[in-house]
Amino acid sequence: MEEAEYESVLCVKPDVHVYRIPPRATNRGYRAAEWQLDQPSWSGRLRITAKGQMAYIKLEDRTSGELFAQAPVDQFPGTAVESVTDSSRYFVIRIEDGNGRRAFIGIGFGDRGDAFDFNVALQDHFKWVKQQCEFAKQAQNPDQGPKLDLSFKEGQTIKLNIASMKKKEGAAGTPRARPTSTGGLSLLPPPPGAKTTALAPLSGEHLSVGGSVVQPAVSPSSGGATVSWPQPKPATTATADIWGDFAKSTGSTSSQTQPGAGWVQF
Repeated sequence: MEEAEYESVLCVKPDVHVYRIPPRATNRGYRAAEWQLDQPSWSGRLRITAKGQMAYIKLEDRTSGELFAQAPVDQFPGTAVESVTDSSRYFVIRIEDGNGRRAFIGIGFGDRGDAFDFNVALQDHFKWVKQQCEFAKQAQNPDQGPKLDLSFKEGQTIKLNIASMKKKEGAAGTPRARPTSTGGLSLLPPPPGAKTTALAPLSGEHLSVGGSVVQPAVSPSSGGATVSWPQPKPATTATADIWGDFAKSTGSTSSQTQPGAGWVQF
């Protein structure tokens, strides 16, 4: 069963005028200036419909919709619809009555935009018809369409330039590894240009550790000068009383470790 064709409306213009046109004397085309533009033969509504590949220009009454004339269009541009040579608002169409009789009449629009829409509606329809015909031909003969050949021709070669992804050691942009501690915590590196200063007792003073005398250290960056150690302050009376109470409450002093044994004395 063949698919039923539906009639669709392409364009509707409420104001159009119909003119009687004289026979064309030459092949130069029609001129609207030769018509009686101030005395149109009929005025009404224009409607363009499509059914299948055919388009129909229908002239209808504005009020009742009664058909005045109809012009079947099988191609555009063509003999069924022609533009005049002296204006863009007027056209010549070929009407048919269904009995084989044909006549050419002139139509015109008062607005230039209506004439533009009339022209574009016909162009779009027949552009669609052309595309449908091309698709149908490709479906019937798929092997006749153009093929994309990606094969190498005889003697043709191709060169691939693959850059090495392995970076050279010490190359610019390689981040420097940070030292990590034995406990797994990352340590920040020292700032550039920083110098470490060694602490040493004052000149002439000695450091006693475990009963042995240690000479004061000299910083290499200080030019031979020793670095002074902070001197301990004498214990105050309040501090002595606190330790005295602690010593009394612990019992015999002979069983307690002597304070200061194994401590660094200044």
